Amino acid sequence: MSAEEDISRIKIKFSLENAGEAEGELVRFKAPRTIDMVVHKLPISGRIALYKEKIYFEIPIKMGKEKAKQTVEPGTIAFWPMSNALCVFYGNSQPYSPVNILGKITKNLDIFKTAKSGTIIKVELLLPKVNTENPL
Repeated sequence: MSAEEDISRIKIKFSLENAGEAEGELVRFKAPRTIDMVVHKLPISGRIALYKEKIYFEIPIKMGKEKAKQTVEPGTIAFWPMSNALCVFYGNSQPYSPVNILGKITKNLDIFKTAKSGTIIKVELLLPKVNTENPL
């Protein structure tokens, strides 16, 4: 991975209480201002709400539309300006209103299908593993 890819793609981890973990990737060019605000607030936690085939939870960010879309694919991570919420679309549902696309779930999307309303979720940066066996 080049240094430019490393800067433009930010790895994150979702931890769902009693369900497990999923990994995702925020892609900076999709909504750079929104992504910067989200990353600066990490770690973020909250209680999940459900709407069709998406989970969402309010986060401490107020942001308007940025390259907002009315259609998404399964696995999309988005910010919903209308509710100041972070969303994960795990099925074929579409947003209630336009969302700022932030990235994609890259690992374990299925845990969101088992999520219950009120479940505690935590989102944090996924730091690269450090190789301690071969120091420089």
